Amino acid sequence: MKNIIIGTAGHIDHGKTTLIRALTGRNTDRWEEEKRRGITIDLGFTYFDLKNGARAGIIDVPGHERFIHNMVAGVVGMDLTMLVIAADEGIMPQTREHMDILGQLGIEKSIIVLNKVDLVDEEWLELVEEEIRDELRGSFLEQAPIARVSAVTGQGILELVDLIEQMTAEEVVEKDVNTIPRLPVDRVFSLSGFGTVITGTLLAGTITKEDSLQIYPIGKECKIRNIQVHGQDVERCYAGQRVAINISNVKKSEIFRGCVLAPGNNMRNTLLLDVRMNISRSSKRVLKNQSRLHLFTGTSEILCRAVLLDKEELAPGESGLVQLRLEEEIALRRGDRFVVRFYSPMETIGGGIVLEPNPKKKKRFDLEAVEELKRKEAGSTEDVIEMHVKTHGDTMVTMNELAKLTALSVNEVMEAVASLEKQGIVYVFPMRKESYVWHMVHEQVVRQKLTKAISAYHEAYPYRYGMKKAELHMTYMKKIKLNVFDLYIELLYEKQVLNPYQEYLQLPGFEVRRDSTYNEVRQACAAVFQKAGFDFVRFSEISFGAMEQEVVEDIVLLLVEEGFLVKVAEDIYTLQSIIDQAREAIQGRLKENPLITIAEVRDLLGTSRKSAKPILEYMDSIKVTRKNGTASERIAYI
Repeated sequence: MKNIIIGTAGHIDHGKTTLIRALTGRNTDRWEEEKRRGITIDLGFTYFDLKNGARAGIIDVPGHERFIHNMVAGVVGMDLTMLVIAADEGIMPQTREHMDILGQLGIEKSIIVLNKVDLVDEEWLELVEEEIRDELRGSFLEQAPIARVSAVTGQGILELVDLIEQMTAEEVVEKDVNTIPRLPVDRVFSLSGFGTVITGTLLAGTITKEDSLQIYPIGKECKIRNIQVHGQDVERCYAGQRVAINISNVKKSEIFRGCVLAPGNNMRNTLLLDVRMNISRSSKRVLKNQSRLHLFTGTSEILCRAVLLDKEELAPGESGLVQLRLEEEIALRRGDRFVVRFYSPMETIGGGIVLEPNPKKKKRFDLEAVEELKRKEAGSTEDVIEMHVKTHGDTMVTMNELAKLTALSVNEVMEAVASLEKQGIVYVFPMRKESYVWHMVHEQVVRQKLTKAISAYHEAYPYRYGMKKAELHMTYMKKIKLNVFDLYIELLYEKQVLNPYQEYLQLPGFEVRRDSTYNEVRQACAAVFQKAGFDFVRFSEISFGAMEQEVVEDIVLLLVEEGFLVKVAEDIYTLQSIIDQAREAIQGRLKENPLITIAEVRDLLGTSRKSAKPILEYMDSIKVTRKNGTASERIAYI
């Protein structure tokens, strides 16, 4: 069953509150001042039942121009509005302003309620209706039906209810209850024994008792203790319902109208908004760059500066791309509607739609920035997510971060990312707790850098197996987490872009060079080390003629990798065959005597203590021996 929210709009004293009382039997004026003065100052809420059994929430908004901020807050979440016009007065200034506001906020379904028909004759009514139709021509209200009623006598009220039921059944689209919940707060109070209570219209999703949510922009987490819909306790509430929610952990004094209740880490506070701004045709103002404005969106009212990105100024009836620089933080979603009023005097000049709720600061007339905003304006959820992924080329971006940046649910983000991945636009690297997303454009750039770097490395160091993986990570992808980098390298293995060799990375088809220089070094080492035997020669003391020292060192390390040479200690190398002889001799002695000393190794191998010590330490490293409490004694490792 649809959850319907109906709102009123119209000039002061045209009978909005009286109309609601006729529909519901209840008075929505809550404050003594409202009752005494006979005008609605703040929002009033009540409900009535349709003939089909559905219950419609109804919001009474103030008509006086001094309380426009309350009127805008009340429009949030409305499915249908009743624009109330008194038959004896016709369209008045606040009627026009309310019409502009409803249009800017994207309210599509409306009924023109011609009230106080009992005060005029038929001929006058026809003239007023004709005037209304002329006034509404070209606006979103042009095709709105007109209902004649008298809220005082009850004339036409039943017919109005029938019209509401028909329109809500046939034209109002049901809200999405499966997305992330979002509740802009329009009232906050406390009750003895219960604590803090907030009210508002649930714009999307579902909220259940015991849910843990967050209050934006103050960043306080809270738990849902109790939920009421139309005065009745319920276990959960759904998008499209007027709700009162009892929360814990947050004081009444910390919350204000304009706060938003939503899941934690799902939205992000911002001081900047990129928007499409439309200046109303009825406005008498030309919007200039850096104009100070009152921004109304959701239930928030915030002062801001308008930076015109693609126009010098915006005249009535014109539209442009604007960055709003806010004086207080706010949390919004892409696609949210807003209204702006001039700073002084306070009058509505236009409104529009949020294109990017978490942008970076932009310069005026930056063609690239303007084109990007136009793509966001025209694009789908996938397009917007793709653009956000593109802005994280050097770090990648997580699914949760994308949800936070776009104010979409994680499931919505995952669906969009899955589609982008299927199209080959992004790469996804799933981890245990998170998944990282990378745009194909950035991956290709990094891939080219890696292959170019490794190719140059092969050219410069032909006797090495390749670049160390850690070096590549720190040089080209240091902002990427190491475990995500490892996943990316595995992807390059699968695509046969790179080959692994131990801790090295090399290009496919690469082979270490084994040429005449390699053979010359190999032979020189063999001759020197064979002659030296167990009386080791320091590597730095060996002469390799005119060969470059770095080339010699690379070939020696290669010979170690191949098992031809062994690095016994710093600057000490020998042949693998010689170290094998030492190992056999030491193991043989340990079978005869479980303890061996450096002096015994010296005598056993016919060498000096200077060479016996590194031999025994090398045996420790390959787990042939281990220390027995003193520096000079060893026993068998096992």
